[in-house]
Amino acid sequence: MGETDMIAPESGRRRPARERLLAAAARRFYADGVAATGIDTITAEAGVAKMSLYNNFSSKADLVLAYLEARHEEWLGLYRARLEHADGPREGVLAVFDAYSDHAAFAYEHGFRGCGLLNAAAELPAGDEGRAVVRAHKEEVESLIAGHLEELLPDHPGKARATAEHLAFLLEGAMARAGLEGHGDRLHHARSLAAALLDRL
Repeated sequence: MGETDMIAPESGRRRPARERLLAAAARRFYADGVAATGIDTITAEAGVAKMSLYNNFSSKADLVLAYLEARHEEWLGLYRARLEHADGPREGVLAVFDAYSDHAAFAYEHGFRGCGLLNAAAELPAGDEGRAVVRAHKEEVESLIAGHLEELLPDHPGKARATAEHLAFLLEGAMARAGLEGHGDRLHHARSLAAALLDRL
């Protein structure tokens, strides 16, 4: 979840406990890490009783899973918003890069720390269901890029898939560097590199 939409109550009333818990978990997991964030911290920030958490989530692991799925859906929303203004498949590819830049631009409490999904996955053990959610997200991102490239290169499906993988690697590398540096400049540079590559196809 982005921190920009964590606070607004609906129609003057407080949001449901599940929403508040997810919003608090999103802030704390991103800022402090999954392992370092306890249930007490999340319930205190959400302003709900601990029992309320267990009425909505079966465990902390269930809450982590919900957080990862919400973050994926949030990114998809950013991508779809960008795609509405994309003119053709070339711009569709760049919409993927723009959606990552939009995510990096949120007003995070302790600054931008890179991909929240990958950060969480790094803390989860091999075989954890949360890692599967993160992997599915990354595969979907590459698939979206590939779909635009297949439209751009209808007679060269192999080249489209190979280029999609190349651009997905470029995006992931830029995201990792941007997270280490604490701002989205690397993502803007990666977009420029992607645009130049697309122009050479």
